[in-house]
Amino acid sequence: MSAQLVAAPAALDFLHCDSVHVNAPMTALQAYCTMTSDVPGWLAKAFRLRDFISRRFNVTAIHGFSSRSPERLPVVGEHLDFFLVEAISDHQLVLTSRDTHLAVMVSMDLDEPRDGQQRLSVTTSVQCFNRFGRLYMLPVGKAHGPIVRRMLRNI
Repeated sequence: MSAQLVAAPAALDFLHCDSVHVNAPMTALQAYCTMTSDVPGWLAKAFRLRDFISRRFNVTAIHGFSSRSPERLPVVGEHLDFFLVEAISDHQLVLTSRDTHLAVMVSMDLDEPRDGQQRLSVTTSVQCFNRFGRLYMLPVGKAHGPIVRRMLRNI
């Protein structure tokens, strides 16, 4: 399964992909819930700082990740933390966050098991619409990879 992107590759302002082997069978939603189940304190503080600064620019607060059980399956159009669910299946979870400054899409994709292991890929794509979006992505773009790698350790 290939990752979905928020726009054509040439129109993206940011693209990041990371992956990890998954030893036990799981769905894309279970992977999301596992990744977001243990958020380090520094990341929670970073979300609070982001919300504090962004509030001055009329950007909606995101409040970070909440602990969630994968037993209740969200539907397309429902929110999962600060993301909107665009697509959901056992093998793929596509989430977006859009405002007047940028559009973000996270595509979580599980490949078919090989030798008893699946591979989970997390692809984040961003399209900026204005100067604020581009400025916002300067620190976020640098921090995104380490944050995703830290969250993938929860798997």
